[in-house]
Amino acid sequence: MRTLVLLALVGLGAQLVDGSLGMAYGVTSTTLLLAIGTNPAAASATVHLAEVGTTLASGVSHWRFGNVDWKVVTRIGIPGAIGAFAGATFLSWLSTEIAKPLMSILLLGLGLYVLLRFTLRGLRTDRLGQPLRKRFLTPLGLVAGFMDATGGGGWGPVGTPAILASGRMEPRKVIGSIDTSEFFVAVAASLGFLFGLGTAGINPTWALALLIGGLIAAPIAAWLVRLVPPRVLGSAVGGIIVLTNTRTLLNLDSFTVSDGVRGLVLGIVAVGWAAAVAYSFTQHRKAVAAERAEAAAQPAATTPVA
Repeated sequence: MRTLVLLALVGLGAQLVDGSLGMAYGVTSTTLLLAIGTNPAAASATVHLAEVGTTLASGVSHWRFGNVDWKVVTRIGIPGAIGAFAGATFLSWLSTEIAKPLMSILLLGLGLYVLLRFTLRGLRTDRLGQPLRKRFLTPLGLVAGFMDATGGGGWGPVGTPAILASGRMEPRKVIGSIDTSEFFVAVAASLGFLFGLGTAGINPTWALALLIGGLIAAPIAAWLVRLVPPRVLGSAVGGIIVLTNTRTLLNLDSFTVSDGVRGLVLGIVAVGWAAAVAYSFTQHRKAVAAERAEAAAQPAATTPVA
């Protein structure tokens, strides 16, 4: 019972982050399942089974708040589903000894990408309104879908920053469209795991606990996306993913690391994470102050002289 409550809370927290940032539900949930010893393929399968419900609820919530561009959803969601099915069947055929470190390395890489992307770089706004073309969205969907299924998460960490970096959509619509299109990815990945694994190792009770937490959080996250600074939240989420997966890799039998060295490495990562969040918050406040100063100066500059 204690495990189920913990999973429900993780599902709630992960969906709050995912729905307001456009990433990290799968990465966060899979990281926890791996940390408690779940088979990598089964962990990803369980998370994707829960995501079928959470992504549907999130998509509906974002649609009601006007955060969805349906052209982008179809153009990235369909190739994403193809990539997810391929990634799920690939992961199902790997042995646990290979899959666990591979997944942890993928998650660590995604975490580093999220952490550095949101800590060091802002969001472009000079190209808003320009169309996103199929030749950009189709390969992006294929890669993000494959990474999502093999890494237990990756649709948001790959898709959201790529579209944000293009500067062609406002952040809330990027997040809403990515979250909505993830429904196709979750369904395709679940079918791929059922094809490759059957129901072996998949824990429907755990999936239900994650789903319940996610369903509670979905409408709240769709509302929060208008309020929470993506830069700060991205740094926070990226840091916890990096810290957790660094710990997982250091605890593998293939690494002979003393407790002192393990503690030192994790301490350095934790300090770096805290510094990244603080820097992101400072940069966000500076950006807000600059925008307010510019807005205050503009009327004065356009007021005619008597």
